[in-house]
Amino acid sequence: MSSEIRVVAVVQGKAGTADAIQQVLLRCVAPSRAETGCLLYTPHRDLDCADRFVFFERWTSRAALDLHKDTEHFKTLVRELTPLLAYPLDVTVLEALIDD
Repeated sequence: MSSEIRVVAVVQGKAGTADAIQQVLLRCVAPSRAETGCLLYTPHRDLDCADRFVFFERWTSRAALDLHKDTEHFKTLVRELTPLLAYPLDVTVLEALIDD
């Protein structure tokens, strides 16, 4: 088994904040994808709940994810999202039981 990890991050916005949240999320995509340890960084919008977004991420290691959390673009993401959220970010870090 590799040291690769996967992340599922759920962003639940307050009612009516979907457009603002989408703008914040999209600004973070390009710099995150450019990070050395990033293998996948894709935001999705819930088709049944417009104010809910889900990120699927893959990182080479937990250390790469930790470096991501220290970047300015991630800190900006969290700072700009916080007033728009109905609940705190829900981040789950996963390890695959088998390789794809």
